[in-house]
Amino acid sequence: MSEEVTAEILQTHILDLAAEGRRLDGRGPDEYRKVSIEPGFVVTADGSALVRLGETMALAGIKLEVGKPFPDTPNAGVLTTNAELIPLSSPTFEPGPPQPGAIEVSRVVDRAIRAAETVDLTALCVTPAEKCWTCFVDVHILGHDGNLIDAALLASVAALSGATIPLKRFGVGEADRPLEIHHRPIECTFVRLGDTIVVDPTFDEEHAAQGRLTVATDEIGRVVAMQKGLVGAFSPDDIKSVVRRAFVHGDRLRAMIGRNGR
Repeated sequence: MSEEVTAEILQTHILDLAAEGRRLDGRGPDEYRKVSIEPGFVVTADGSALVRLGETMALAGIKLEVGKPFPDTPNAGVLTTNAELIPLSSPTFEPGPPQPGAIEVSRVVDRAIRAAETVDLTALCVTPAEKCWTCFVDVHILGHDGNLIDAALLASVAALSGATIPLKRFGVGEADRPLEIHHRPIECTFVRLGDTIVVDPTFDEEHAAQGRLTVATDEIGRVVAMQKGLVGAFSPDDIKSVVRRAFVHGDRLRAMIGRNGR
């Protein structure tokens, strides 16, 4: 039997299960896989966290270095986010220039962090127009079984929550200090499987899905970002339901950062 036929049979089975409110791994439509957060995973980073979302693994590392502000924001520091899909983590990842999937993950994670104002960039200014802190958020996907966006942002926010500004190392101060975090955005991704919308899709569910919607919320009740993927549509009522579900899941995942963070 060819791979194409096998994949088609699997997709049909996933859709049939979803119509009955079931999933391949036994979860209900509104259940996440097991989530774990390990802060401080990389001791040489200024902040780090490893997130496991089922078999999906994302490692985020924070590095802070002294640089120069951008000309149009002379009184602010710099934040840059990058995601790398390591070929060893999935046969679908290839070595070489960033793939579209990596670009999407980095952009969606960066957008949520900025929109939520997770870090006050003006607080990272050392000398206006001359010197500031540049905060690098690097995400490495170590295992891919679907829902990379949620895992990547969760790891990034957990890493930022435990990060330290290395003032002493760069001769900017006598003692290091924690990076101040103002808001903790959480992204929750949903996919449409027929008439059913499920949260935290696996790799196989993503390939069977007709639409994807990611909603980023924060702890003060804001929807700070949304990302639509795939070709399927969501009705206004679908979107309202997904947003309500995203707030519930977001609060639970944020509490995990609080337990595991600094």
